[in-house]
Amino acid sequence: MKNLLIVEDDVIFANTLKRRLTKHGFDCCHVETNSEALLACHRHQPDYVLLDMKLSQETTLNIITPIRQLRPQSRIILLTGFASIATAVDAIKLGADDYLTKPVDTQTLLAALNESKAGEIATSSDVDGETLSAEQVQWEHIQQVLKANDGNISATARQLSMHRRTLQRKLQKRPQTT
Repeated sequence: MKNLLIVEDDVIFANTLKRRLTKHGFDCCHVETNSEALLACHRHQPDYVLLDMKLSQETTLNIITPIRQLRPQSRIILLTGFASIATAVDAIKLGADDYLTKPVDTQTLLAALNESKAGEIATSSDVDGETLSAEQVQWEHIQQVLKANDGNISATARQLSMHRRTLQRKLQKRPQTT
């Protein structure tokens, strides 16, 4: 089994992640604070760490570096509902391996955990019975292209054959989940 630490203050979301990832061979441990996360890194020695960027009273950006020092071989993924290019760059500079926006589908999450492209894991986005809306699919695609361009909006707009201002407007309007 692959040990996975989930640092998430939303217990319902954390339980959903645990159920999904347990089906894919992960042994999940869940904590809700930064101090619990650091303690869990010592006790459970996770191979993977999922960090919700914004906990109720704190940010997990502060613990990326200590986790990286404690577990240099662990794969650290930052999840956030408040995506911005600045925080993505900060997270990567601090030692995170990947940065994903919520809601995240299982295939994208598994791809990030396994360091592969989402299309290599499964071609269906409906594995867990979740069908994404056209707006959500577009949002996810834009995020992936943006990440591939290291957060460069101009390069992303060119690659998507889109005006830069149009892309900036789309990035400001995150689609609602169904």
